[in-house]
Amino acid sequence: MAGGITDTGELYSPYVGLVYMFNLIVGTGALTMPKAFATAGWLVSLVLLMFLGFMSYMTTTFVVEAMAAANAQLRWKRMEKRKDDEDEDSSSGVSDSDVLLQDGYERAETRPILSVQRRGSANIFEITERVEMGQMASMFFNKVGVNLFYFCIIIYLYGDLAIYAAAVPVSLMQVTCSVTGNHSCSVGDGTKYNDTDKCWGPIRRIDAYRLYLAAFTLLLGPFTFFNVQKTKYLQIMTSLMRWIAFILMIILALIRISRGQAEGHPSMAQLSGIRNLFGVCVYSFMCQHSLPSLITPISKKKHVNKLVLLDYILILAFYSLLSFTAIYCFRNDTLMDMYTLNFTNCEIISVAFIRYFLGLFPVFTISTNFPIIAVTLRNNWKTLFHREGGTYPWVVDRIVFPAITLIPPVLVAFCTHDLESLVGITGAYAGNGIQYLIPAFLVYCSRKDTQLVFGSGTVNKHLSPFRHTFWIVFVLIWGFSCFVFVTANIVLSESKL
Repeated sequence: MAGGITDTGELYSPYVGLVYMFNLIVGTGALTMPKAFATAGWLVSLVLLMFLGFMSYMTTTFVVEAMAAANAQLRWKRMEKRKDDEDEDSSSGVSDSDVLLQDGYERAETRPILSVQRRGSANIFEITERVEMGQMASMFFNKVGVNLFYFCIIIYLYGDLAIYAAAVPVSLMQVTCSVTGNHSCSVGDGTKYNDTDKCWGPIRRIDAYRLYLAAFTLLLGPFTFFNVQKTKYLQIMTSLMRWIAFILMIILALIRISRGQAEGHPSMAQLSGIRNLFGVCVYSFMCQHSLPSLITPISKKKHVNKLVLLDYILILAFYSLLSFTAIYCFRNDTLMDMYTLNFTNCEIISVAFIRYFLGLFPVFTISTNFPIIAVTLRNNWKTLFHREGGTYPWVVDRIVFPAITLIPPVLVAFCTHDLESLVGITGAYAGNGIQYLIPAFLVYCSRKDTQLVFGSGTVNKHLSPFRHTFWIVFVLIWGFSCFVFVTANIVLSESKL
C-alpha cells in the first residue's frame, strides 16, 4: 500500500480472481458480525448490511475505473516520451513539431491532445500495470490530498494491527482459562467473567491476557523490523483453515437449530447497536485498498464489474447466513465478540479437537497476517515522509519507523480487548475514508484528468456503471454524514454514563 508500480505477476482467470477477492473480504471482521447483528436487531442489521454492501460495490467500481485511467496516463506518457526521443534522434534542428512535442505534457494540463486520440488504441485504458492506491493518489491528488490519503490509510492499518493484537491474546485467554481454571468448557455458555476473575491460581484473566499479549508482541513484533512477504503456500493454508472454520460454525449452528436446541430470540431493531454494526459492516466489506493487487492479474477484464458484483452478492449471502444462524442459535447475552469462542463450550461440541480448532482458529490466521500488515504500515510511514533523492539514516530507517509502527497498536491492545468496539471504530472512521471518500475523490479527479489529456470524447472502457456525477456526490455526502453520526453517537453514549 505504500504506492508505486509493481510487477503484475502471474495472470489468472476471472473466476480465480473471484475466489481471491472473496477470501480477501471475508476475514476477521466476519467473526465479530454475529455479536453486532444481535446488538442492533436482525431487521436493522440486514437492511444496513445490504445497503453497505451496495455502497462498497459502487466504490469498488470507482477504484477499477481510476486504475484504468492511471494505466492510460502512464501509457500515454511513455508514448509521448518515446516520440520525443525519436524526433530528437532524427533531427539536430528545432522545428515547430519538436516544440509542440517537447511541450506535450504541459499542453495536456490545459487542453485535449487530439493526436493522442487519433493514434490511441481501444486498449489504452486496459489495466496491465499494477498501480497501487498510493501511486494513484500521487497522480490525481494535490499534495494535501496525498497527505490526507496516507493519513487515512495509516490510521486504518493501526486499527487493523490493534484488532489483531487483541484478538489473538483474547482467544488464547478464553481457551486456556477455560481448560485450566475451575470453569472448564464454560466459555460461550452465557457465564460472564470479569477481567479480575481467576485464571490459573493467583493469575487473573486480565493478567493472562496481557501475558499472552506480551508473548505475541515478542514473537511477531521483530518481523516489523525486517521485510516479510506472504508466500503462496501460507495463503493457501490460512484460506483453507478459514473456510473449514466458517463452514463448521454454520453447520453446527444449523444442527442445533434443527434439533430444537436454539436459544436465540433476536429483536428486530435496537438503534443503540447501529454504531458498532456500521463499523463492523464497513470493516467486513473492506477490499478497496487491495484492488490493484487483485484486479490487475486477471487475464480477461471485459466483464470485471459483473464479476465483482457476483462476488458481493455471494459475500452478502454468506454474511447473512453466518449471522442469522448465530443469532437464532445463541442468546444475545451469550454471543462472544469473537464468534469462534461460542463453540468452545462442551455442550455445543463434544469433540475436543473441534473445540480447540475453532477456539484457536483466530490465533493461527491472524498471526500469519500481523507481520504483513505491520510491514505495510511501516512502508507507508516511509513513503509519507520520503523526499525525492533523500535517504533515511540507519537508526530512523531500521529502528524509528518499525517502533512507531509496533508500539501504538500494542498499547491500545494493552488498554482494551473489546474487539467489537475496536472493529467498529476502525471501520467507522478510517474504514469510512478508505471505502467511501478516497474512491469517490479518486474517480472524480481521474475523470477530470482523462478529459484534459484525451479529450471529452474518449471513453474509459472500465467506466463505472455509476458514471453520473450524482453517485460521486451521494457517496461523499454519505461518507461525511457517517463521520458526523458516529461521532455524535459516541458523544451521546459517553454523556449518559
